[in-house]
Amino acid sequence: MLEILARNWWLLLLRGVIAVLFGILAFMWPGLTLATLVLFFGGYALADGIFALVAAWNAPKGSARLWVLVLEGLVGIAIGVLTFFYPGITALSLLYFIAAWAIITGVLEILAAVSLRKEITGEWFYILSGALSIIFGVMLFANPGAGALAVVWLIGAYAVAFGVTLIILAFRVRGHGARLRARVA
Repeated sequence: MLEILARNWWLLLLRGVIAVLFGILAFMWPGLTLATLVLFFGGYALADGIFALVAAWNAPKGSARLWVLVLEGLVGIAIGVLTFFYPGITALSLLYFIAAWAIITGVLEILAAVSLRKEITGEWFYILSGALSIIFGVMLFANPGAGALAVVWLIGAYAVAFGVTLIILAFRVRGHGARLRARVA
């Protein structure tokens, strides 16, 4: 693995530079970043809904809480489709979509976890993820403007931090590549 990374260190560097640039642009033009997030969110909600329906389809027949997965899948698909059919929606509308989706998904995750408690251990992680989704949704409903800006800033900060770490990694594996070539020669 190290040899592959060392040979392609410049790809890590390029990915890091692009991530840092994206992060800086997110801070400079948060409106453009948010418009792009509308499309990404729509794709995510649609894919998440499809995967939930596939999971329901593949579940053992007669499962007690199969309807929870089906409902979660349908809600995800509906929100994703609405986002794509109305790409000109405002950031406020998107945040309300995300908030509603997070609350509904959180409730459904808690219901699914409760039904799983007899079958698995550690279902409390599922309950916790549901609770976090509900809290996130309520916070967005309470202050959507701050939520939009916070989401963009969080993405920008993540992109810069991720990019910097990739840049550092690129130069470190480049150095290992030189040592590997010297050992072979």
